[in-house]
Amino acid sequence: MAGRKKIMMVFGTRPEAIKMAPLVLECLARPEQFDLVVCVSGQHAHMLAPVMEYFGIVPDYDLAIMKDEQTLTDVTVAVLGELGPVLDKEKPDVLLVHGDTTTTFAATLAAFYRQIPVGHVEAGLRTYNMDSPYPEEFNRQATGLLTRYHFAPTQWAAQNLLDEKKDPARVFVAGNTVLDAIRMTIRDAYSHPELDWAAGSSLILITAHRRENLGEPMARMFSAIRRIVDDHPETKAIYPIHMNPKVRRIADEYLSGHERIRLIEPLDVFDFHNFMSRCHLILTDSGGIQEEAAAVRKPTLLLRDTTERPEGIEAGIIRMVGTAEDAIYDAATQILRDPALYQKMISGPNPFGDGYASRQIADILAKE
Repeated sequence: MAGRKKIMMVFGTRPEAIKMAPLVLECLARPEQFDLVVCVSGQHAHMLAPVMEYFGIVPDYDLAIMKDEQTLTDVTVAVLGELGPVLDKEKPDVLLVHGDTTTTFAATLAAFYRQIPVGHVEAGLRTYNMDSPYPEEFNRQATGLLTRYHFAPTQWAAQNLLDEKKDPARVFVAGNTVLDAIRMTIRDAYSHPELDWAAGSSLILITAHRRENLGEPMARMFSAIRRIVDDHPETKAIYPIHMNPKVRRIADEYLSGHERIRLIEPLDVFDFHNFMSRCHLILTDSGGIQEEAAAVRKPTLLLRDTTERPEGIEAGIIRMVGTAEDAIYDAATQILRDPALYQKMISGPNPFGDGYASRQIADILAKE
């Protein structure tokens, strides 16, 4: 493909939008090289819109697939059905997808059926356990099977792809675009009423939403958090609670009614990144927050039994503790009570890039 290329980007969840937004802006800044089409699936419609608004991105297409209590089958079928006509109309030279969502997999499959080359941003992350994280491990492996351009965030991720016999000429170590996003969002001058409430405390920032943690694992996680706050009067905790009603029911049962725990509505990307930069400790079952935590230098307890981002653990800033109540409590207590350990955790290198991944990806696409 020579000359100006038509690039279509498809994404549908808040984390995807955060990580793709810098790449959207990079491509828009190169009109001589790219004709850009942005399509959102609306998999997480309510949480997607604020990210788009913050970065000033207006999608060319919104598939608007979200419905109450939607299943993975619903999302997959809807993306395939709604995206197909868009691909047939636009006929992009390359379809760019991100990460490991059901939108990512379904969009890739739709492109494959039309023999449209796919570029996979954040390629090569693996646990090799199809049940953890579920369904993300399947989504990213299946996407990798159909991808032409593998944009790996780290050398470790690239090596996974090479071990899977992907074409070395199609595997590129570009860094993680979330660092690009953080470079655009963190502010020295920032205030928020919830941070005013937490002033003077060791603030614990919580996120939890994983499907495999719903039910008893999440109950154990939240029980541990309540114990941590109970036993450490210097702490306060803020949980920007996920929209999933199942998550909300469990959180309300275990965390509500505590004077030093706040359950608040989801934060937009600007606020959340600034909360991260000002907290003391992060407890999460997220994937991407492991990268963001490394960028803002905050010790993080990973409430999972597997991770596709071992680089953060190797760098020392992440500890994987699982979902057992005592393990979470003991690890948090150790970090809160040992300043030397805390300092050691935040002093390691950031393994996820330099904050200019989008530039590198755009350069590669322009040359290919």
